[in-house]
Order: sequence, then C-alpha cells, then structure tokens
Amino acid sequence: MKKVTDFLKKEAVLCAALLLAIISSFVVKPDKEYLGYVDLRTLAILFSLMCVMAGLQGLGVFKRIAGGLLNSVKSERKIVLILVMLCFFFSMLITNDVALITFVPFTFTTLEMLGTDKYKKLVIPVVVLQTIAANLGSMLTPLGNPQNLYLYGKMETDFGSFVMIMLPYTVASLVLVTVSVFLFTRGKVADESTEAGKKASDIQTSTATRDGSNRLTLTEMFQKTNNRYHMLLVLYLLLFIVALMTVVRVLPYEIMFFITLILVLIADRKTILKVDWSLLLTFVGFFVFIGNMGRVPAFSEALSKVITGRETWTAIAASQVISNVPAALLLSGFTSDLEALVIGTNLGGLGTLIASMASLISYKLAAARKDIKMGKYMGFFTVMNVVFLCVLALLYVIIS
Repeated sequence: MKKVTDFLKKEAVLCAALLLAIISSFVVKPDKEYLGYVDLRTLAILFSLMCVMAGLQGLGVFKRIAGGLLNSVKSERKIVLILVMLCFFFSMLITNDVALITFVPFTFTTLEMLGTDKYKKLVIPVVVLQTIAANLGSMLTPLGNPQNLYLYGKMETDFGSFVMIMLPYTVASLVLVTVSVFLFTRGKVADESTEAGKKASDIQTSTATRDGSNRLTLTEMFQKTNNRYHMLLVLYLLLFIVALMTVVRVLPYEIMFFITLILVLIADRKTILKVDWSLLLTFVGFFVFIGNMGRVPAFSEALSKVITGRETWTAIAASQVISNVPAALLLSGFTSDLEALVIGTNLGGLGTLIASMASLISYKLAAARKDIKMGKYMGFFTVMNVVFLCVLALLYVIIS
C-alpha cells in the first residue's frame, strides 16, 4: 500500500492525466479518430532530447564545464552568479529540468567549500534563484521546456520568430536574476572563495562511473576509457544536432527518432532507462483527454468562451494549479492564439511550487538535505516567485 501511495505522490500529474483520459473515453467511445489525438512529433523530439541530455549528463559534460568556469573565481558574488547563470543559459538548450538536476547538487558541493557560515547563509537563496533562473532561461527557446516544444510544433512560425516572442521577457528576467544575486551576496574577495574556486574544477570528479560500480573520478575514467568517452561525446553531440534540425523542421521527426533510438541502443543502451517515460505518458494522457473533450460541443464551446481573449492570464492562472505543461496541453485545444499561451505558460511557471514541475526537482534535492530548513526555503521561494511573476506580468501588460 505504501508503494502505491508513494507512486501516486511522485507521479500525481501522470496519474491525473491517465485518469482524465480514461474518464473521457467513457464520454467519447474509442474509435479510429483516437489515432489522430497523439502528437507523435512532439513525443519523438522529447524522447530524442531526453536521450541526448541523459547521455551528456552521464558523461559529466555539464559539470566539467561548470568546474572550468569556477576554476579562477575569487569572490562570493562571482561564484553565486556563475552557479545561477549556469541554470539560466544552459536551460535554453538542455531544458530546465536537466539544468536543475545537474547544477543544484553541484551547488551544494561548491557552497560547502566556502565554509559552514556562508553555506547556511547562501544555500537557500542560491538554490531558489537557480530554480527561477532555469524556469525563466528555458522560456526563450522551443528546446527549453516541454510546453515550448509542444506549442512551437503547433505554431506556424520559425525558430527565430518563436525566440522573439519571449526575448523581452528573457532579457528582463536576466536583469532581475542578476540584481537578485547582487542583493543576496557580497563582492568582497575572501580566502574561502579563492579556495572554492581552486577546488571547483575538481567537483565534477566526484561523480561515480556510469554503472556506479566504483568511485573512479571522471579524469581517471577518461584515461581508462578514452576512446569510449570520445565516441559517446561525439555521438550525443551529433544526435543533438539531428534533434535541433528536426525542431527547426529541416529533418522529418521519424528519421530523427529511428536514428536516435538505434544508435543509443547500440552504443549506450542504459541511457534509454534514464528517459522520463512518465512525462511522455503524461503527454499521451492529456492528448487523449483533450481530443475527446474537443469532440464534446458543450465542453469545447464553454472552455473556448472562457479563455478567448484571455489566453495569457488563463494560462498563468491554470499553471498555478495544474502546472504549466498540462496547462499548455489543455488550453491549446480550445484557442488559436498559441503565442499568448506561450507567454502565459512560461510566465505561469513562476508562482506556486507546482507551477513548474522543474521547481519540484530543486525542492526535492533541498528537502533531502538535513541542513536546509524547508519552511524557510518555501517562504523565500514563494516571495521571490511572486515578485518575479508580478514584474514580468507588468511587462506583459506594457508590451501588449
């Protein structure tokens, strides 16, 4: 019973999506039109990107980059700024989820090097700002998060035009995040910070080997498996290019999917297990529910009337309750103004803890540590998210 309860808590969104799909199937009986519900292109691209990011993360690529950037840093403010900006800029390409999974644990190790007092002072502000930075940086590109990828696939626009939609908000977010870092840190050079900078380049070497069987550092692993490391690195970078070509509609998604699936199975099959299958199933559940309810005239007309002309605000509000990915999936079936949904679901990632599922990642990582007071974490998280949301919502009002 406990396992069932734990699963329901962990996969609440997935369970809700599948439940809605099942209930809606009693309203609209399964038929051949069901085959047209699922957006195979979105699922294929998500799968391929997950494989690529899981592979690169397993190789320690992102941590090696982060360690190199921190190698010569000598001040508390610069260390924090780099830690936060890593999430902001990397999330544009590797998604907000992967950015947080990669850099939040890295942050704990880095801040511990500054000493106990500074760790206690900085850990909550830094992790919260990293979470906000990942959610806001990811909104610039179709690759940044699942709702962007899905909505971009439905929009008749090119990559550059999509970027321009969210560019003003991304620039404003960069300014806000930078100012926040300056407010919560000091620029004074300290011996502890210098030491942290010297050690930072070795942080990534604490990663265990891919099969977890021993504690080889990445440097030692690189020396022992030089050819394999290079082969996998080149493979995943090439697969990322293939996925990017599909996103910008140069390459058919079917070709991308089979290339990724076959090469990963041959070269690094364990990576398949690291794919977020629950997210893919969540998409399928919502696709079925939306497809069915769209065939119910009363429901479709009522929801269309509610959101028409208020797409952005409806998306922001819905995201606070059901998270921004489900909000994008649900609302997109009942409005043609997808640009407004892009803005609404991205800004809607701010606010409550569940507004963006990525926020739950850093929350769980922080909660797993006994030295972080989660009440204080939630208070700071909520205040900062509300402030950022209010400022960016005001910017939306000005622009629109």
